[in-house]
Amino acid sequence: MEIQQTEIYSENAVLVGLITQQQNETQAKEYLSELAFLAETAGALPVKKYFQRLPYSNPRTFVGEGKLAEIQQFIADNEEITMVIFDDELSPKQLKNIEQELKIKVLDRTNLILDIFAKRAQTAYAKTQVELAQCQYMLPRLTRLWTHLERQRGGIGMRGPGETQIETDRRILLRKISLLKEDLKDIDKQMSAQRKNRGKMVRVALVGYTNVGKSTLMNLLAKSEVFAENKLFATLDTTVRKVIIDNLPFLLSDTVGFIRKLPTHLIESFKSTLDEVREADLLVHIVDISHKNFEEQYYTVNKTLAEITGEEKPAIVVFNKIDNFMFVQKEEDDLSPLTKENLSLEDLKRTWFAKLHENCIFISATEKQNIDELKNLLYKKIKEIHIERYPYNDFLFQKYELEDE
Repeated sequence: MEIQQTEIYSENAVLVGLITQQQNETQAKEYLSELAFLAETAGALPVKKYFQRLPYSNPRTFVGEGKLAEIQQFIADNEEITMVIFDDELSPKQLKNIEQELKIKVLDRTNLILDIFAKRAQTAYAKTQVELAQCQYMLPRLTRLWTHLERQRGGIGMRGPGETQIETDRRILLRKISLLKEDLKDIDKQMSAQRKNRGKMVRVALVGYTNVGKSTLMNLLAKSEVFAENKLFATLDTTVRKVIIDNLPFLLSDTVGFIRKLPTHLIESFKSTLDEVREADLLVHIVDISHKNFEEQYYTVNKTLAEITGEEKPAIVVFNKIDNFMFVQKEEDDLSPLTKENLSLEDLKRTWFAKLHENCIFISATEKQNIDELKNLLYKKIKEIHIERYPYNDFLFQKYELEDE
């Protein structure tokens, strides 16, 4: 098999996923497509995908021995392959066994996401958070880094330098984790002080799945130049801007995007970044309606938000990218039931308006469609929060609104 290599990608990768009782075939294919996008974001070209149907992952090699042998043969036939990426987090034992069998670099979903985060981190704060997550991920996996120092036989008198080196590295890594946590505590205090210094202005946080258009909308509303790109986790550092709509000022923050199977190390390390979400008065949940599984992404973000905030916050759902929405028209003789794949945009609007009432809106940030309507909705929601906080300012709003009329 001949592999087309481009200058964009530095490595070629094979992707591996499982179809299990908890993850059906449709979900497995969608997750592996997302893994391919993650690989491309990291700079790798996905060459081939492998699926296997199992009740649960093999505790030794994740996939069965036959499937692993099939992957090994493909790698042997294609020398351009430089890595294999698995769609779930591998245990240290699985990682070690798979590398011994395949004799090639092996990554899991967590490791890949951490690599992207390391590449995307710009500020010292974000870099510290990523480094902590990487150290926590690496700690239980130190053994495989020193297999070349191990001896073939064990027992008294046969413990070689490998064990000594591993223990030394473990102590160094634990010390580093401790220092990074102390650094983050200091940064947390600074960030908390910065948030307090912002006064009592209403805080609005943009949240959503990765690559749904949060940064593009941030640039539009705040007239700023936050980095935006059609890649996963293009934005890693939280950005806060002051925005004014009809003489009503508020603070708007652009936060890191969520993703399915988000590594717990990242949630732990990015606590301060997520504090912007915890302390927000209003959440603007952006959804890419052009994505075929936008509903699953919507519920994934809601689940993660519930874990982060521990409470239900006021929220507006913004369905973005209506300019990219694809709709398959049903034929007159097609009696198959309606699904979200063959609903029109107007049908979807009616469905979600019924669910969320006035708390949702459909826009295109790139084409600037319905942006004025979004601003009006934001103004209304922020005004309600502002008046509740400062009831004596109500007459000022009435004055401004009368003047506008």
